[in-house]
Amino acid sequence: MNKNRIQKVEQPIIHLPWVNSMGVIGDPGCEGLGTYNMKVYAGTLEKSAEDDITLIAGDLVPAGNEYYYEEISELTEIIAYNDIYVLRGNHDTGAYMDYFGRKNYALLAKEFSVVVLDNAMRTFETEGLDLLKQVLEMENVHRVIIAFHIPVPNHYIRNSVSEEEFERLKEAYTPWKDKVKYLLCGHVHSRFEDIVDDIPLICTGGGGALIEDVSEEIRACDVEHHMVHFFMEGKELKYRFDDLSENAYDKERKVPMLKESLEKTVISELMAHLKYLMFADRAKRRGMERISNLFKALAASEYHHARNFYSIMQNRTPFRESAESFIPTEEFEYQYFYKMMEEYAVKEQAPLTKQAFSGAAAAEKVHAKLLKEASAIEKFDKETVFVCPICGYVMAGDQIPDRCPVCGGPKRQFEVFQSGESVL
Repeated sequence: MNKNRIQKVEQPIIHLPWVNSMGVIGDPGCEGLGTYNMKVYAGTLEKSAEDDITLIAGDLVPAGNEYYYEEISELTEIIAYNDIYVLRGNHDTGAYMDYFGRKNYALLAKEFSVVVLDNAMRTFETEGLDLLKQVLEMENVHRVIIAFHIPVPNHYIRNSVSEEEFERLKEAYTPWKDKVKYLLCGHVHSRFEDIVDDIPLICTGGGGALIEDVSEEIRACDVEHHMVHFFMEGKELKYRFDDLSENAYDKERKVPMLKESLEKTVISELMAHLKYLMFADRAKRRGMERISNLFKALAASEYHHARNFYSIMQNRTPFRESAESFIPTEEFEYQYFYKMMEEYAVKEQAPLTKQAFSGAAAAEKVHAKLLKEASAIEKFDKETVFVCPICGYVMAGDQIPDRCPVCGGPKRQFEVFQSGESVL
């Protein structure tokens, strides 16, 4: 186990003459420290292993109490390969300084420097701005990254500090503006690049939080979870984004005992999910709304458990390739496996099993067709999708039959999925 990877900053200026590169991870924990999010964070920590140090660009935790800091610190210490420095985000409140030390500090690497400024409350502290001036006026400092959590005003989002606060920052660096090579921030659960005050602004928030739409130009479907590498190329300080690959943090699923237990647990959790949903439906039909509501909530809980366990085993696929990646499984099921099982059920005189596989095969065939259409994300035009709750058959489009073509279930019972919302 790695020890003391997280650096508690005690001095305003830290000299790191051996550092030639830095990885940056944005917003790993602001939406919670669940396994699904933390696997993304673990993957970015692994990718950052190629850099000499790592900077977390804020929102390491969802709230600043000791419990969350202990949780994230333990996970980070186990997985990280290099020294971790933390920049305070708006979620990193409370006991932040007890765990990570100073909120404003500077890292002086071999060929570049990073000045970390706290603007978690949407203001730059005078202490930080004075430190920035102190570092910029040093004769041996030539390439500076100014890092903070909440973006300065830019061309993409309004979720930024005020123009007045940006003026205070500019006033601090303007006498040495030629030394400022990049402005770096997080906060936004996406990524974008911009130019503000003739300086490149890099925004990265893809280290754990779910990716969100930023603007019409920067949509969630176009952005993957990622991190940023800063590195020297000759005498020039450069950077590149690095998307998480399908093999990001896969070591736990490679342990045979863990893999087997995870697979069994996913099945168990999904069986509980199904069991509770079925009971919720029975309770609703009997007019017991409170009982039905309880079991729907329990079913949702079991689903999220299953998702967390499954996320450890899952190979990540770029979002735009995801729909297409599901097609082979659907085709295999209805073309071979379900057909084979249907024939076996006939042989064993098991009519209910035959019926279940026959109905599922019909639905899987439609699944594959719709997935092929959905693989062209921009062209997919199905606004409404209907599901028969009796057999699971799927129908899309405006014109659907009065009864399910597979089991005869009435149209009035169909579940309607419309433009991202489900109406049951």
